[in-house]
Amino acid sequence: MIFSGVKNQDSGIGLYAGSHDSYTKFDKLFDKVIQEYHGHGKDDKHVSDMTSEGLENAEFAAEDAAMVNSTRIRVGRNLAGYPLGPGVSKEQRNEIMAKVVEACEKFEGDLKGTFYPLKGMDKKV
Repeated sequence: MIFSGVKNQDSGIGLYAGSHDSYTKFDKLFDKVIQEYHGHGKDDKHVSDMTSEGLENAEFAAEDAAMVNSTRIRVGRNLAGYPLGPGVSKEQRNEIMAKVVEACEKFEGDLKGTFYPLKGMDKKV
């Protein structure tokens, strides 16, 4: 759980939860880190807003906008029913990827894009 932080002290990430249970089993450590780093107390409740309403994007000058070739959406959390990153199997990773690709294929307008898996991606891309 702390191995990466000990070995890579300049990374800014020093603690990993290997499972959902880590947050309760090691709550004294996780609660303190979450409070200090994220500013969320143990009894705070997170409210998700999975809509694009309310998002604001800075207006870029034409010269700055011309520098943007692509963007990416990073999926950094797990899906219900799957373990967190350190505990997920290759088969589960493939299932997760399939679910994420299926969801991304429903994006429209300026959210629509192309999914490139790391394995098998052409070097030119």
